Amino acid sequence: MEVDGNSQSQIVARDRRPDALGDFNVLSDEIVCSILTLLSPRDVARLACASSVMYILCNEEPLWMNLCLDKENCELQYKGSWKKTTLHGLQVVNKCDDLCKKPLQFDGFNSLFLYRRFYRCYTRLDGFAFDQGNVERKADLSLEEFLQQYDAQKPVLVSGLADTWEAKKTWTLEQLLIKYGDTPFRISQRSANKLAMKFKDYASYMQEQHDEDPLYIFDDKFGEVAPDLLKDYSVPHLFPDDYFDVLDTDQRPPFRWLIIGPERSGASWHVDPALTSAWNTLLCGRKRWALYPPGRVPLGVTVHVNDEDGDVDIETPSSLQWWLDFYPLLADEDKPIECTQLPGETIYVPTGWWHCVLNLETTIAVTQNYVNSKNFEFVCLDMAPGYQHKGVCRAGLLALEEKGKLVTEDNLSSSELTRKKKKVKIDEHMDDLNFAKSGSDLEFSYDINFLKMFLDKNRDHYNSLWSTSNCIGQRELRDWLWKLWIGKPGLRDLIWKGACIALNTNKWSKCMEELCSFHNITLPADEEKFPVGTGSNPVYLVGDNVVKIFVEDGLQASLHALGTELEFYCIMQRSESSLKNHVPNILASGIIFLENGSYKITPWDGKGVPDVITKHSTVDDIFLDTEYPFGIWSKKLFEYKKAGMSLEELVSSGGHIWPYIITKRCKGKIFADLRDGLSSEEVSNLASFLGKQLHDLHVLPVTPLNDLSYLHMEKKLQMGHELHENGTMDNLIHNINLPAASKVFFTILNTKKKEVSNRLTKWGYPIPSTLIEKVNKYLPNDFVELHSLFKNENGKFEAHNCCSWVHTDIMDDNIHLEQMKESSNGGEISWRPSYIYDFSNMSLGDPILDLIPIHLDIFRGDVQLLKKLLESYKLPFGKRCSSDDGCKAKRISYLTMCYCIIHEENILGAIFGMSKELRRARSWEEVEEAVWGDLNKYF
Repeated sequence: MEVDGNSQSQIVARDRRPDALGDFNVLSDEIVCSILTLLSPRDVARLACASSVMYILCNEEPLWMNLCLDKENCELQYKGSWKKTTLHGLQVVNKCDDLCKKPLQFDGFNSLFLYRRFYRCYTRLDGFAFDQGNVERKADLSLEEFLQQYDAQKPVLVSGLADTWEAKKTWTLEQLLIKYGDTPFRISQRSANKLAMKFKDYASYMQEQHDEDPLYIFDDKFGEVAPDLLKDYSVPHLFPDDYFDVLDTDQRPPFRWLIIGPERSGASWHVDPALTSAWNTLLCGRKRWALYPPGRVPLGVTVHVNDEDGDVDIETPSSLQWWLDFYPLLADEDKPIECTQLPGETIYVPTGWWHCVLNLETTIAVTQNYVNSKNFEFVCLDMAPGYQHKGVCRAGLLALEEKGKLVTEDNLSSSELTRKKKKVKIDEHMDDLNFAKSGSDLEFSYDINFLKMFLDKNRDHYNSLWSTSNCIGQRELRDWLWKLWIGKPGLRDLIWKGACIALNTNKWSKCMEELCSFHNITLPADEEKFPVGTGSNPVYLVGDNVVKIFVEDGLQASLHALGTELEFYCIMQRSESSLKNHVPNILASGIIFLENGSYKITPWDGKGVPDVITKHSTVDDIFLDTEYPFGIWSKKLFEYKKAGMSLEELVSSGGHIWPYIITKRCKGKIFADLRDGLSSEEVSNLASFLGKQLHDLHVLPVTPLNDLSYLHMEKKLQMGHELHENGTMDNLIHNINLPAASKVFFTILNTKKKEVSNRLTKWGYPIPSTLIEKVNKYLPNDFVELHSLFKNENGKFEAHNCCSWVHTDIMDDNIHLEQMKESSNGGEISWRPSYIYDFSNMSLGDPILDLIPIHLDIFRGDVQLLKKLLESYKLPFGKRCSSDDGCKAKRISYLTMCYCIIHEENILGAIFGMSKELRRARSWEEVEEAVWGDLNKYF
């Protein structure tokens, strides 16, 4: 049948995209789909009804996968599609199930973006031809040959290392299902949330799914949920050392993973955390590996480095997308080192190497990362403060382009830059190096001496922001290096090199030795040259002395820390308090500073302002008319300034001036080292001891705030101009008769409250995001509401003074115990508490503040120990009441929870880190009752 041209044109469907999307038509499908991921599932479902094209875009499985995984941490159960899984998780009854099985069809709409995504979801890899690759393959590789030719140098694929493993026979889907079907394993995917699936549910998911980037079992806790799996394999003889093994299991960073994934799943391009090395043994299936040497960024990958804390963020396509879309574009000389790993083979990935893994079929594997002598300094470098060196380690000299920032232009691929052999001229930060300063070029080298040249000279471990990408925290890093120093004396030359990179150990050791010479203290022995403890300042044990150098948060914070501590000691010694018998004696204090390249020392007892401070530094807000100008009231004013600062603003350089204190060394051990070996009676005695010492601390007289100082503070605090969010002048502080000290206290609390939501968001996991959204509604409008209010004779409300000396930091490493013999036990050694120390965090505030670290850190939430402490304390914390008798402010648990929320330390991270159940709480009231509810019974 013939048709004319006009009839034929009528058959062609009209493009429905412009009308269906309206103003959104100017955006690409990729951008529209990205916007949809920001909406809630309910909003996406509503938007699907807006037009035919929105219906198509809003019913894409990858979209619903993102919506489903971007929820709170949960145990996942796949329901055949991601839309159904999401609706099931939201407990939405689907009344249109039949319609879901028969999706609507529309003509007149085509999308290359959606087609490519659809292709990736349904492509099969068994039809792709992969050769054996060009990674060296070895059998019967000796340890000596591995160390000489491969360790920290290049990858190698080794066969035979798993021949004797039980896992070679038992790690199959069928056998794992029988034994571990109901065991939940952690899932790796692009969401930041922590997900888990029972193995039987995951096995079912693998059979049903058609995802372009399928979920992947990548579980670093498999040894806890399925300990028998650890018996099925052993670390190959080629990798005997792991320096992280000096840490307890709960302290060390994740280091071993069970890996199970279906065809098309895999790990996208990355460099292993902390620049560790890794081995990966495959038990089932086939894996395709691609690798680039350090500093060679793969095509399609962009590296971002935060200028403040050095956090490294990598934007990369999925493994499958890279192999399909980017790999074919590479010239032969730009292709990666690659191989196909077969069952029973172990691949070694050296420190700093980029790698990408694609599962060609269902695979089961085990992998471990480790630190040894060859990569130890690299690991320390990765945790050093600053940003430039981290960019160089991952992106090579690309990280130095454009005034120190990464090149991220889309039109410059890494292969083009590599072919051009991009070089960088020596920057001003390298002026002291043994290279020519003008006209000289440097090739990139993954040598530790080259890389550490890019460390920022002015950034210090103790007072710089800590990168969230670091594998362990600041305290854990110090603890790790200290344990290595003590436990592996044969490696001290190497450990010292790494510690100098990560901690500036050489600088602080030189300061400590100068102080010992000045105060006629015997120079430290070899084992005493390393800083001890996990605190935020360098501390050294030298003979019978403890030398502490104040550096945390810069010079102003350090001066206030020492000034307040010295003022507190003076008041305590003048009193009749028995607390003085349980606080170490101060032997010396002062300031050490660098001048003209030499260290100089000025003794300082906290009184007056040392000449070195007035000469070399600008310090604001001190009270010159008081005995201790850097004492408690100056510190409170400094706390107020800090309360309004961001995390970045809080970090400041200490320059070349550092306060110090030398105290008498206590005999015995800290509670942190003894905790697991103490009897219940010894721990109970510790609780009673702490109650008695808190009593004595909280009844010490507080330094009075004179009228002149208060007027100075009131001007700085701008009390008459504090506004609530609604702009009204209803702050209770101005309607209540408050002591001057309380006015300062409440003003600081209310200032901290204003930024609490942003602060909690920055801290992030494990604090539930749903609770962060509700935090402002939970907190009081004004903290004055939570304290003992009463009407005076004039009918106006007044508040009792709630300020006393508070330690704020009584934790398991600040409590000392000494040995004693008990004849009743046949001469057996027992431990009794003897000292509390580290009073640099002293402040004025509510005594309840001291309960928080004690209950969470020392007692670990044990209610009986808290009760024992309160019995010994023998002081009322006060009945909480307000003008509104029905107010929740009556609950002391509510007050304590509020203090936890606005605390400048991440107290909530500790609370939610200890209890997985609390992470599922739907309200702050639930958390309050679980953690602090028992307090209400004792007051």
